[in-house]
Amino acid sequence: QVQLVESGGGLVQAGGSLRLSCAVSSRSFSRYAMGWFRQAPGNEREFVATISRSDDSTYYADSVKGRFTISRDNAKNTVYLQMNSLKPEDTAVYYCAGTTIYNTPTSVRLYDTWGQGTQVTVSS
Repeated sequence: QVQLVESGGGLVQAGGSLRLSCAVSSRSFSRYAMGWFRQAPGNEREFVATISRSDDSTYYADSVKGRFTISRDNAKNTVYLQMNSLKPEDTAVYYCAGTTIYNTPTSVRLYDTWGQGTQVTVSS
């Protein structure tokens, strides 16, 4: 069974940066399109960014465009989320997710494999 393990979360001041990592335990990592989502208390899980299997397409939520960058290293079975210019409203649990069916989906429903999440807290 494929496992996704996120790391890199923590507490940071507004304007700071964090890099999240998601290690995927699959020999077929290159077959997975990957995404990052986040969920703040009382809110639904929302799309943040996605990257295609071949690393040639990326999409971002408008709220993070220009500040966050998603990337992947297929040799390391890892996907990253570089977060710059963080704001208090970025505070949430961040989840990585994967799908072998769709290429760059932005909907929670289209991902079938999820990590356990990592907390990101941005103080003002």
